[in-house]
Amino acid sequence: MQKSSTASTQAHLSVNQLSAGLVDQLVQQAGELQIGVSKHASACTIIDTGILHAGSAEAGRLIAEICMGGLGQVSLQSDTRFPQWPNAIFVTSTQPVLACLASQYAGWALSHEKFFSLGSGPARALAQREDLFKELDYQDVATSTCIVLETDKIPPVEVIDKIVRDTKIAAENLTIILTPTTSIAGVVQIVGRVLEVALHKAHTLHFPLENIISGTGLAVLPPVAKDFMTAMGRTNDAILFGGSVSLQVKGSDADAAALALNLPSSASKDYGRTFAEVFKAVNMDFYKIDPLLFSPAKVTITNVDTGSVFEGGQLNTDLIALSFTG
Repeated sequence: MQKSSTASTQAHLSVNQLSAGLVDQLVQQAGELQIGVSKHASACTIIDTGILHAGSAEAGRLIAEICMGGLGQVSLQSDTRFPQWPNAIFVTSTQPVLACLASQYAGWALSHEKFFSLGSGPARALAQREDLFKELDYQDVATSTCIVLETDKIPPVEVIDKIVRDTKIAAENLTIILTPTTSIAGVVQIVGRVLEVALHKAHTLHFPLENIISGTGLAVLPPVAKDFMTAMGRTNDAILFGGSVSLQVKGSDADAAALALNLPSSASKDYGRTFAEVFKAVNMDFYKIDPLLFSPAKVTITNVDTGSVFEGGQLNTDLIALSFTG
């Protein structure tokens, strides 16, 4: 696959430097946001947004912007598409490749003994542990960094040491944000990946990333679940059946039309059941699920070169209801 020229030409945009102010804001507003900030024995800062602290939707919104490396705007808003669930998250970026793939995508596997979590956020661009960065041709330089982990446990010191070693950032300049899936902040920051999911699917479909100009995403927010399996199902379904994305692209109408056809979740062979049902059907082996399932329900592709607009997919009210009330 050819390398994307988009990221290389925009390499001066530092996802770490642009998100640093948002991390500071999260810390400074800890009391208001109902989150906990503490110094770990390793000297790094741990932010608990839903383990021992209640957290909040606003904390999740800020974390989503941090995950996007300061290159995306995230807002909470009312939504009339699903009357029973009137709250939604809206995401927009004029640098969606960098925001979503170079920062927000949860692509850094971190594990030690019984601990496992996928890391997302600007620290990934410093660590360069994923082949994706070679394709993006993007590297970052910074003196501080932040990583977001979807977990309900404080990572062991071995994982923290690995993050420090791979990012080459001193522990005292590292912030680790913990967002359990069963917390309101966790739900918001996960569903806030609606645009990122579309970018990752476009990449999987081999659509030229340098031809993606900008994008927006809207997804319904599900109720918080008490157990991890239900929470994981609902947050995935919020995007698969209740997420819509609009991308502005350049290139041929044929490529734009093909993207609109193949990008929605309904293009997957595993479409038609809630995520929890699909997960159970493959004996809870995440890697047996069709990777093409992970995409928004509905997409609109606008070709800025020709003015043509192509639509694909549809919202699925029935599966949203089944997921959110099950």
